[in-house]
Amino acid sequence: MPIHLSVFSCSWGWLGMAVSQQGLMGLTLPQPTEVAAWDRLYSAWPQGFPQDGSVWPELQQRLVGYLNGEPSDFSDVPLDLPDGPPFWRRVWELCATIPYGETRSYADLAREAGSPRAFRAVGGAMAANPIPVVIPCHRVIGAGGNLTGFGGGLEQKKRLLEMEARAVGKQADGEKLPSHLPVLA
Repeated sequence: MPIHLSVFSCSWGWLGMAVSQQGLMGLTLPQPTEVAAWDRLYSAWPQGFPQDGSVWPELQQRLVGYLNGEPSDFSDVPLDLPDGPPFWRRVWELCATIPYGETRSYADLAREAGSPRAFRAVGGAMAANPIPVVIPCHRVIGAGGNLTGFGGGLEQKKRLLEMEARAVGKQADGEKLPSHLPVLA
């Protein structure tokens, strides 16, 4: 089954997308250059076929909107997740339900997945997440609200969480920001 690859620019840099007939297989976090986005895609999907233009224009627009601070829900996006441990798939499914502007701890997801002591395995699942933003692993934080682990770096994780907090705060009551924003460890 062919894997189609494309990259596109947004206000944060360049994103890459890998798509099969079943759905979204992968998404790169924002990269500083188009070449860097292609490099990320090719390293994960060397058998992919590059496309001229977007392989999924509607999703591309939604992702650009999200990174411009528009509250977004990606729960309707069909996914083509890789084979992996069933626990990872369960954790990815749970992570995908974390609402925009909210966070959960690794321990919270472990409990929800039915394995309360498996918070390190949750970390492994988050590290292996092929579809960041759509499966919002940036919303998973350490105990006590500390920011830990993120493929795009902790500064990018913090930036995503702050962007969502601002959007939620503006929706709720003007410019007020939530007081529970996690801290950078």
